[in-house]
Amino acid sequence: MTNFRRTGLILAGIACALLVVLIFLVPILFNADRYRPQVISYLEEKTGRKMEIGRLAVTFFPGVTIHVDDFGVKSPPLFPPSYIVKVARIDAQLDVRALLHRRVVIKSLVLEQPVINLVSDPDGPWNFENPEAKNTPGALLSGVVSRVEIRRARVVASILLPSDAAGPVFLEARDVSSELENVNLDAIADPTSTTLDGQGTLKAGLLRFGSIEATNLNSKIRLQAREVFFTDVKAETYGGNATGALSIKVSGKNPSFRTDMRMKGIDMAHLLTAFRNARGKMTGKLEGEMKISGEIAYSLRPLERLHGSGHLTVRNGQVPSLKLNANLMKLVHYNDLGPAKNNPSSFNFVSTDLELDHERISSKVIDIDGYGVDLDGSGSVSLSGSDELNYQGVAEITSQQGFVTNLFARLAGGTLKDGKLSFPFHIGGTIDNPVFAKGKVDKGK
Repeated sequence: MTNFRRTGLILAGIACALLVVLIFLVPILFNADRYRPQVISYLEEKTGRKMEIGRLAVTFFPGVTIHVDDFGVKSPPLFPPSYIVKVARIDAQLDVRALLHRRVVIKSLVLEQPVINLVSDPDGPWNFENPEAKNTPGALLSGVVSRVEIRRARVVASILLPSDAAGPVFLEARDVSSELENVNLDAIADPTSTTLDGQGTLKAGLLRFGSIEATNLNSKIRLQAREVFFTDVKAETYGGNATGALSIKVSGKNPSFRTDMRMKGIDMAHLLTAFRNARGKMTGKLEGEMKISGEIAYSLRPLERLHGSGHLTVRNGQVPSLKLNANLMKLVHYNDLGPAKNNPSSFNFVSTDLELDHERISSKVIDIDGYGVDLDGSGSVSLSGSDELNYQGVAEITSQQGFVTNLFARLAGGTLKDGKLSFPFHIGGTIDNPVFAKGKVDKGK
Protein backbone atom coordinates (compact mmCIF):
# COMPACT_ATOMS: atom_id res chain seq x y z
CA MET A 1 0.00 0.00 0.00
CA THR A 2 2.89 2.31 0.79
CA ASN A 3 4.44 1.72 -2.65
CA PHE A 4 1.08 2.36 -4.32
CA ARG A 5 0.67 5.64 -2.47
CA ARG A 6 4.22 6.64 -3.34
CA THR A 7 3.61 5.84 -7.00
CA GLY A 8 0.42 7.91 -6.96
CA LEU A 9 2.23 10.89 -5.43
CA ILE A 10 4.98 10.63 -8.04
CA LEU A 11 2.44 10.57 -10.89
CA ALA A 12 0.57 13.50 -9.40
CA GLY A 13 3.82 15.45 -9.09
CA ILE A 14 4.71 14.72 -12.70
CA ALA A 15 1.24 15.83 -13.83
CA CYS A 16 1.53 19.09 -11.90
CA ALA A 17 4.98 19.72 -13.33
CA LEU A 18 3.69 19.10 -16.86
CA LEU A 19 0.78 21.44 -16.24
CA VAL A 20 3.13 24.21 -15.07
CA VAL A 21 5.34 23.63 -18.12
CA LEU A 22 2.30 23.81 -20.44
CA ILE A 23 1.08 27.01 -18.83
CA PHE A 24 4.43 28.71 -19.51
CA LEU A 25 5.44 27.03 -22.78
CA VAL A 26 2.17 26.86 -24.74
CA PRO A 27 1.92 30.66 -25.21
CA ILE A 28 5.55 30.65 -26.37
CA LEU A 29 5.06 27.73 -28.75
CA PHE A 30 1.73 29.18 -29.94
CA ASN A 31 2.91 32.60 -31.10
CA ALA A 32 -0.40 34.19 -32.10
CA ASP A 33 1.23 37.38 -33.37
CA ARG A 34 2.66 35.55 -36.39
CA TYR A 35 -0.95 35.03 -37.54
CA ARG A 36 -1.73 38.76 -37.28
CA PRO A 37 -1.67 39.43 -41.06
CA GLN A 38 -4.09 36.54 -41.67
CA VAL A 39 -6.41 37.76 -38.90
CA ILE A 40 -6.42 41.30 -40.34
CA SER A 41 -7.12 39.95 -43.82
CA TYR A 42 -10.00 37.81 -42.53
CA LEU A 43 -11.59 40.71 -40.64
CA GLU A 44 -11.26 43.07 -43.60
CA GLU A 45 -12.87 40.52 -45.92
CA LYS A 46 -15.78 39.93 -43.56
CA THR A 47 -16.43 43.57 -42.67
CA GLY A 48 -15.34 45.44 -45.79
CA ARG A 49 -13.35 47.85 -43.61
CA LYS A 50 -9.63 48.48 -43.24
CA MET A 51 -8.24 47.14 -39.97
CA GLU A 52 -5.12 47.63 -37.88
CA ILE A 53 -3.72 45.38 -35.14
CA GLY A 54 -0.50 46.30 -33.37
CA ARG A 55 -0.01 43.00 -31.56
CA LEU A 56 -1.90 39.72 -31.11
CA ALA A 57 -1.49 37.25 -28.22
CA VAL A 58 -3.32 34.28 -26.70
CA THR A 59 -3.32 33.10 -23.09
CA PHE A 60 -4.85 29.89 -21.79
CA PHE A 61 -5.25 30.58 -18.09
CA PRO A 62 -7.71 31.04 -16.48
CA GLY A 63 -9.49 30.74 -19.83
CA VAL A 64 -8.69 31.02 -23.53
CA THR A 65 -8.32 34.78 -24.07
CA ILE A 66 -7.24 36.75 -27.13
CA HIS A 67 -5.33 39.94 -26.38
CA VAL A 68 -5.27 42.63 -29.06
CA ASP A 69 -3.11 45.76 -28.72
CA ASP A 70 -3.55 48.96 -30.77
CA PHE A 71 -6.69 47.87 -32.61
CA GLY A 72 -8.14 50.23 -35.21
CA VAL A 73 -11.01 50.26 -37.71
CA LYS A 74 -10.91 52.89 -40.46
CA SER A 75 -13.88 54.74 -41.90
CA PRO A 76 -15.09 53.76 -45.42
CA PRO A 77 -13.84 55.80 -48.42
CA LEU A 78 -17.10 57.80 -48.44
CA PHE A 79 -15.83 59.63 -45.32
CA PRO A 80 -12.73 61.75 -44.72
CA PRO A 81 -9.71 59.71 -43.54
CA SER A 82 -10.42 58.76 -39.94
CA TYR A 83 -10.93 55.87 -37.56
CA ILE A 84 -14.32 54.55 -36.51
CA VAL A 85 -12.70 53.13 -33.42
CA LYS A 86 -9.23 52.96 -31.89
CA VAL A 87 -8.67 50.76 -28.84
CA ALA A 88 -5.47 50.58 -26.82
CA ARG A 89 -6.19 47.04 -25.60
CA ILE A 90 -8.90 44.41 -26.13
CA ASP A 91 -9.22 41.24 -24.06
CA ALA A 92 -11.68 38.75 -25.52
CA GLN A 93 -12.37 35.55 -23.59
CA LEU A 94 -13.58 32.74 -25.87
CA ASP A 95 -16.00 29.87 -25.34
CA VAL A 96 -13.82 26.72 -25.49
CA ARG A 97 -16.70 24.39 -26.32
CA ALA A 98 -17.69 26.58 -29.28
CA LEU A 99 -14.08 26.54 -30.52
CA LEU A 100 -14.17 22.72 -30.60
CA HIS A 101 -17.07 23.09 -33.04
CA ARG A 102 -15.14 25.68 -35.09
CA ARG A 103 -17.29 28.58 -33.93
CA VAL A 104 -16.00 31.84 -32.44
CA VAL A 105 -18.13 32.78 -29.45
CA ILE A 106 -16.91 35.59 -27.19
CA LYS A 107 -17.92 35.15 -23.56
CA SER A 108 -16.61 38.50 -22.32
CA LEU A 109 -14.98 41.54 -23.83
CA VAL A 110 -12.90 44.24 -22.13
CA LEU A 111 -12.00 47.42 -24.04
CA GLU A 112 -9.31 49.67 -22.58
CA GLN A 113 -9.24 53.36 -23.59
CA PRO A 114 -11.34 53.09 -26.75
CA VAL A 115 -11.87 56.20 -28.87
CA ILE A 116 -15.13 55.91 -30.82
CA ASN A 117 -15.62 58.38 -33.66
CA LEU A 118 -19.13 58.33 -35.19
CA VAL A 119 -19.77 60.39 -38.32
CA SER A 120 -23.08 60.78 -40.19
CA ASP A 121 -23.21 61.60 -43.92
CA PRO A 122 -26.00 63.75 -45.46
CA ASP A 123 -26.85 60.87 -47.80
CA GLY A 124 -27.80 58.67 -44.84
CA PRO A 125 -25.12 56.19 -43.78
CA TRP A 126 -22.86 56.41 -40.74
CA ASN A 127 -19.17 55.63 -40.98
CA PHE A 128 -19.69 52.36 -39.08
CA GLU A 129 -22.02 51.20 -41.88
CA ASN A 130 -20.61 49.93 -45.15
CA PRO A 131 -23.02 48.96 -47.95
CA GLU A 132 -20.13 47.49 -49.95
CA ALA A 133 -19.18 44.99 -47.23
CA LYS A 134 -19.23 41.32 -48.28
CA ASN A 135 -20.36 39.97 -44.95
CA THR A 136 -23.92 39.12 -44.03
CA PRO A 137 -25.43 39.62 -40.56
CA GLY A 138 -24.17 36.98 -38.18
CA ALA A 139 -21.28 35.88 -40.41
CA LEU A 140 -18.52 37.36 -38.26
CA LEU A 141 -19.52 36.19 -34.78
CA SER A 142 -21.92 33.65 -33.38
CA GLY A 143 -24.42 34.60 -30.69
CA VAL A 144 -24.06 37.52 -28.30
CA VAL A 145 -21.33 38.60 -25.90
CA SER A 146 -22.50 37.92 -22.35
CA ARG A 147 -20.47 40.75 -20.82
CA VAL A 148 -18.77 43.82 -22.26
CA GLU A 149 -16.76 46.20 -20.11
CA ILE A 150 -15.58 49.57 -21.40
CA ARG A 151 -12.92 51.52 -19.51
CA ARG A 152 -11.86 55.17 -19.94
CA ALA A 153 -13.50 55.66 -23.32
CA ARG A 154 -14.06 58.76 -25.39
CA VAL A 155 -17.05 58.99 -27.75
CA VAL A 156 -17.44 61.69 -30.42
CA ALA A 157 -20.41 62.09 -32.81
CA SER A 158 -20.28 64.57 -35.70
CA ILE A 159 -21.71 65.22 -39.15
CA LEU A 160 -20.50 65.87 -42.66
CA LEU A 161 -21.71 68.98 -44.46
CA PRO A 162 -23.46 68.67 -47.86
CA SER A 163 -20.08 69.54 -49.43
CA ASP A 164 -18.68 66.39 -47.73
CA ALA A 165 -16.42 68.59 -45.61
CA ALA A 166 -16.15 67.74 -41.92
CA GLY A 167 -18.92 69.36 -39.89
CA PRO A 168 -19.23 70.23 -36.20
CA VAL A 169 -19.32 67.79 -33.28
CA PHE A 170 -22.78 67.61 -31.70
CA LEU A 171 -22.06 65.01 -29.00
CA GLU A 172 -18.93 64.22 -27.00
CA ALA A 173 -18.42 62.06 -23.91
CA ARG A 174 -15.13 61.63 -22.04
CA ASP A 175 -13.88 59.31 -19.33
CA VAL A 176 -16.68 56.87 -20.10
CA SER A 177 -17.00 53.53 -18.33
CA SER A 178 -19.74 51.02 -18.99
CA GLU A 179 -20.75 47.48 -18.13
CA LEU A 180 -23.10 45.86 -20.64
CA GLU A 181 -24.83 42.49 -20.80
CA ASN A 182 -25.88 40.37 -23.80
CA VAL A 183 -24.34 42.62 -26.45
CA ASN A 184 -25.12 41.60 -30.04
CA LEU A 185 -22.18 43.06 -32.00
CA ASP A 186 -23.47 41.81 -35.36
CA ALA A 187 -26.87 43.41 -34.79
CA ILE A 188 -25.30 46.75 -33.85
CA ALA A 189 -23.51 46.83 -37.20
CA ASP A 190 -26.62 45.65 -39.10
CA PRO A 191 -28.87 48.58 -40.16
CA THR A 192 -31.90 46.25 -40.45
CA SER A 193 -31.64 44.97 -36.89
CA THR A 194 -34.70 45.34 -34.65
CA THR A 195 -33.33 43.44 -31.66
CA LEU A 196 -32.32 44.45 -28.17
CA ASP A 197 -28.56 44.71 -28.65
CA GLY A 198 -27.40 45.14 -25.05
CA GLN A 199 -28.12 46.87 -21.76
CA GLY A 200 -26.31 47.89 -18.60
CA THR A 201 -24.91 50.94 -16.83
CA LEU A 202 -22.83 53.92 -17.96
CA LYS A 203 -20.76 56.60 -16.26
CA ALA A 204 -19.15 59.63 -17.90
CA GLY A 205 -16.83 62.23 -16.42
CA LEU A 206 -18.01 64.75 -19.03
CA LEU A 207 -20.92 64.82 -21.48
CA ARG A 208 -21.25 67.67 -23.97
CA PHE A 209 -24.36 67.93 -26.16
CA GLY A 210 -24.15 70.95 -28.43
CA SER A 211 -23.10 73.75 -26.10
CA ILE A 212 -24.50 72.16 -22.93
CA GLU A 213 -22.16 70.28 -20.58
CA ALA A 214 -22.77 67.86 -17.71
CA THR A 215 -20.27 66.16 -15.43
CA ASN A 216 -20.25 63.04 -13.26
CA LEU A 217 -23.09 61.49 -15.24
CA ASN A 218 -24.59 58.15 -14.17
CA SER A 219 -27.32 56.31 -16.05
CA LYS A 220 -28.74 53.04 -17.23
CA ILE A 221 -28.22 52.36 -20.93
CA ARG A 222 -30.07 50.23 -23.47
CA LEU A 223 -29.09 49.55 -27.08
CA GLN A 224 -32.05 48.69 -29.29
CA ALA A 225 -32.87 48.88 -33.01
CA ARG A 226 -30.43 51.65 -33.96
CA GLU A 227 -31.33 53.70 -30.90
CA VAL A 228 -29.56 54.32 -27.58
CA PHE A 229 -31.66 54.94 -24.47
CA PHE A 230 -30.23 56.60 -21.35
CA THR A 231 -32.60 56.28 -18.39
CA ASP A 232 -32.37 57.21 -14.71
CA VAL A 233 -29.86 59.88 -15.71
CA LYS A 234 -28.23 61.83 -12.90
CA ALA A 235 -25.60 64.49 -13.55
CA GLU A 236 -24.03 67.64 -12.19
CA THR A 237 -24.30 70.70 -14.38
CA TYR A 238 -23.51 74.42 -13.95
CA GLY A 239 -23.45 74.32 -10.16
CA GLY A 240 -26.71 72.35 -9.91
CA ASN A 241 -27.99 68.95 -10.95
CA ALA A 242 -30.11 67.38 -13.65
CA THR A 243 -32.12 64.15 -13.80
CA GLY A 244 -34.18 62.50 -16.50
CA ALA A 245 -33.82 60.53 -19.72
CA LEU A 246 -32.22 60.86 -23.15
CA SER A 247 -32.49 58.81 -26.35
CA ILE A 248 -30.46 59.10 -29.56
CA LYS A 249 -31.66 57.50 -32.81
CA VAL A 250 -29.21 56.83 -35.64
CA SER A 251 -31.60 55.37 -38.23
CA GLY A 252 -33.18 57.40 -41.00
CA LYS A 253 -31.68 60.17 -43.09
CA ASN A 254 -31.04 62.43 -40.09
CA PRO A 255 -30.00 61.32 -36.61
CA SER A 256 -32.42 62.53 -33.96
CA PHE A 257 -32.72 62.76 -30.21
CA ARG A 258 -35.27 63.21 -27.45
CA THR A 259 -34.72 64.33 -23.87
CA ASP A 260 -36.88 64.82 -20.80
CA MET A 261 -34.91 66.55 -18.03
CA ARG A 262 -35.53 68.17 -14.65
CA MET A 263 -33.08 70.77 -13.32
CA LYS A 264 -32.41 72.32 -9.94
CA GLY A 265 -29.93 74.83 -8.56
CA ILE A 266 -28.47 75.79 -11.97
CA ASP A 267 -26.29 78.90 -11.95
CA MET A 268 -27.70 81.02 -14.80
CA ALA A 269 -24.53 83.07 -15.29
CA HIS A 270 -22.50 79.87 -15.63
CA LEU A 271 -25.07 78.26 -17.94
CA LEU A 272 -25.24 81.24 -20.30
CA THR A 273 -21.47 81.27 -20.82
CA ALA A 274 -22.10 78.26 -23.11
CA PHE A 275 -24.01 80.52 -25.54
CA ARG A 276 -22.00 83.28 -27.20
CA ASN A 277 -24.92 85.70 -27.61
CA ALA A 278 -26.26 85.16 -24.08
CA ARG A 279 -23.13 85.57 -21.95
CA GLY A 280 -23.61 87.99 -19.08
CA LYS A 281 -27.30 88.51 -19.83
CA MET A 282 -28.79 87.01 -16.66
CA THR A 283 -27.92 85.75 -13.18
CA GLY A 284 -29.85 83.78 -10.57
CA LYS A 285 -30.69 80.16 -9.72
CA LEU A 286 -32.67 78.12 -12.26
CA GLU A 287 -34.98 75.17 -11.72
CA GLY A 288 -37.65 73.52 -13.84
CA GLU A 289 -38.31 70.85 -16.43
CA MET A 290 -37.76 70.66 -20.19
CA LYS A 291 -38.66 68.29 -23.00
CA ILE A 292 -36.58 68.85 -26.15
CA SER A 293 -36.33 66.78 -29.31
CA GLY A 294 -35.35 67.19 -32.93
CA GLU A 295 -33.26 66.07 -35.86
CA ILE A 296 -29.57 66.79 -36.27
CA ALA A 297 -29.14 69.11 -39.28
CA TYR A 298 -26.25 68.75 -41.73
CA SER A 299 -25.11 72.34 -41.33
CA LEU A 300 -22.76 74.47 -39.28
CA ARG A 301 -25.61 74.70 -36.75
CA PRO A 302 -26.64 71.06 -36.34
CA LEU A 303 -29.10 71.78 -33.50
CA GLU A 304 -31.11 74.45 -35.32
CA ARG A 305 -34.14 72.15 -35.79
CA LEU A 306 -34.88 71.63 -32.11
CA HIS A 307 -38.36 71.93 -30.67
CA GLY A 308 -39.68 71.43 -27.17
CA SER A 309 -41.55 72.78 -24.19
CA GLY A 310 -41.12 73.27 -20.49
CA HIS A 311 -41.50 75.49 -17.47
CA LEU A 312 -38.64 77.36 -15.80
CA THR A 313 -38.21 79.42 -12.65
CA VAL A 314 -35.29 81.73 -11.86
CA ARG A 315 -34.88 83.27 -8.39
CA ASN A 316 -32.88 86.20 -7.03
CA GLY A 317 -31.11 87.37 -10.16
CA GLN A 318 -30.39 90.28 -12.44
CA VAL A 319 -30.81 91.10 -16.12
CA PRO A 320 -28.18 93.84 -16.63
CA SER A 321 -29.09 94.73 -20.22
CA LEU A 322 -32.82 94.92 -19.44
CA LYS A 323 -32.67 97.23 -16.36
CA LEU A 324 -36.34 96.48 -15.94
CA ASN A 325 -37.25 98.94 -13.19
CA ALA A 326 -35.22 101.82 -14.59
CA ASN A 327 -36.67 101.49 -18.09
CA LEU A 328 -40.23 101.14 -16.87
CA MET A 329 -39.79 104.24 -14.74
CA LYS A 330 -38.83 106.20 -17.84
CA LEU A 331 -42.21 105.47 -19.42
CA VAL A 332 -44.06 107.56 -16.81
CA HIS A 333 -42.83 109.94 -14.10
CA TYR A 334 -43.12 109.11 -10.40
CA ASN A 335 -42.40 111.05 -7.21
CA ASP A 336 -42.46 108.19 -4.71
CA LEU A 337 -40.91 105.07 -6.26
CA GLY A 338 -40.57 103.09 -3.06
CA PRO A 339 -38.48 99.93 -3.49
CA ALA A 340 -38.65 100.30 -7.30
CA LYS A 341 -36.03 103.04 -7.24
CA ASN A 342 -33.34 100.54 -6.19
CA ASN A 343 -31.85 97.53 -8.00
CA PRO A 344 -32.98 98.51 -11.51
CA SER A 345 -31.68 95.24 -13.02
CA SER A 346 -32.75 92.90 -10.20
CA PHE A 347 -35.70 90.57 -9.72
CA ASN A 348 -36.88 88.32 -6.95
CA PHE A 349 -38.68 85.71 -9.04
CA VAL A 350 -39.25 84.86 -12.71
CA SER A 351 -41.60 82.06 -13.77
CA THR A 352 -42.40 81.22 -17.37
CA ASP A 353 -43.61 78.52 -19.68
CA LEU A 354 -41.77 78.19 -22.98
CA GLU A 355 -42.08 76.67 -26.43
CA LEU A 356 -38.96 76.18 -28.56
CA ASP A 357 -39.48 75.95 -32.32
CA HIS A 358 -37.46 77.07 -35.34
CA GLU A 359 -34.88 78.83 -33.18
CA ARG A 360 -37.44 80.97 -31.38
CA ILE A 361 -38.51 80.72 -27.74
CA SER A 362 -42.11 81.74 -27.08
CA SER A 363 -43.84 82.16 -23.72
CA LYS A 364 -47.58 82.51 -23.12
CA VAL A 365 -47.43 83.34 -19.41
CA ILE A 366 -44.51 85.21 -17.86
CA ASP A 367 -44.62 86.29 -14.23
CA ILE A 368 -41.84 88.56 -12.94
CA ASP A 369 -41.70 89.77 -9.37
CA GLY A 370 -39.16 92.58 -9.26
CA TYR A 371 -38.28 94.98 -6.47
CA GLY A 372 -41.23 97.34 -6.48
CA VAL A 373 -42.40 96.31 -9.96
CA ASP A 374 -44.40 93.22 -10.92
CA LEU A 375 -44.99 92.18 -14.51
CA ASP A 376 -47.30 89.77 -16.29
CA GLY A 377 -46.60 89.28 -19.96
CA SER A 378 -45.94 87.08 -22.98
CA GLY A 379 -43.78 87.12 -26.08
CA SER A 380 -40.81 85.58 -27.82
CA VAL A 381 -37.09 85.92 -28.53
CA SER A 382 -35.17 84.77 -31.61
CA LEU A 383 -32.18 82.44 -31.25
CA SER A 384 -31.17 82.55 -34.91
CA GLY A 385 -28.55 85.25 -34.39
CA SER A 386 -30.71 88.37 -34.53
CA ASP A 387 -31.67 88.07 -30.82
CA GLU A 388 -34.88 89.93 -31.66
CA LEU A 389 -37.22 90.61 -28.72
CA ASN A 390 -41.01 90.82 -28.96
CA TYR A 391 -42.64 90.95 -25.52
CA GLN A 392 -45.64 92.77 -24.14
CA GLY A 393 -47.55 92.83 -20.88
CA VAL A 394 -48.74 94.83 -17.93
CA ALA A 395 -46.46 96.32 -15.25
CA GLU A 396 -47.65 97.18 -11.77
CA ILE A 397 -45.92 99.57 -9.37
CA THR A 398 -46.38 97.83 -6.03
CA SER A 399 -45.91 100.94 -3.87
CA GLN A 400 -48.74 103.48 -3.66
CA GLN A 401 -48.09 106.83 -5.33
CA GLY A 402 -49.15 110.37 -4.56
CA PHE A 403 -52.19 112.12 -6.03
CA VAL A 404 -50.32 114.18 -8.64
CA THR A 405 -48.25 111.20 -9.78
CA ASN A 406 -51.36 109.04 -10.10
CA LEU A 407 -53.17 111.73 -12.04
CA PHE A 408 -50.43 112.16 -14.63
CA ALA A 409 -49.86 108.43 -14.83
CA ARG A 410 -53.56 107.84 -15.59
CA LEU A 411 -53.48 110.54 -18.24
CA ALA A 412 -50.48 108.71 -19.74
CA GLY A 413 -52.48 105.50 -20.05
CA GLY A 414 -52.00 103.94 -16.63
CA THR A 415 -54.68 102.28 -14.50
CA LEU A 416 -55.18 102.93 -10.79
CA LYS A 417 -56.39 100.07 -8.58
CA ASP A 418 -56.17 99.87 -4.79
CA GLY A 419 -53.85 102.86 -4.90
CA LYS A 420 -51.37 101.10 -7.19
CA LEU A 421 -50.57 101.98 -10.76
CA SER A 422 -50.38 99.55 -13.67
CA PHE A 423 -49.84 100.19 -17.36
CA PRO A 424 -49.23 98.18 -20.55
CA PHE A 425 -45.79 98.05 -22.08
CA HIS A 426 -43.93 96.51 -25.00
CA ILE A 427 -40.28 95.42 -25.28
CA GLY A 428 -38.71 95.24 -28.74
CA GLY A 429 -35.16 95.60 -30.02
CA THR A 430 -32.60 92.95 -29.17
CA ILE A 431 -31.23 91.26 -26.05
CA ASP A 432 -28.26 93.64 -26.08
CA ASN A 433 -30.35 96.73 -26.80
CA PRO A 434 -33.94 96.31 -25.57
CA VAL A 435 -36.38 99.07 -26.51
CA PHE A 436 -39.21 99.82 -24.06
CA ALA A 437 -42.45 101.39 -25.22
CA LYS A 438 -45.62 102.29 -23.34
CA GLY A 439 -48.85 100.62 -24.43
CA LYS A 440 -49.55 97.48 -26.39
CA VAL A 441 -47.82 96.88 -29.68
CA ASP A 442 -49.95 97.32 -32.79
CA LYS A 443 -49.80 93.85 -34.40
CA GLY A 444 -51.16 95.24 -37.63
CA LYS A 445 -48.02 97.25 -38.21
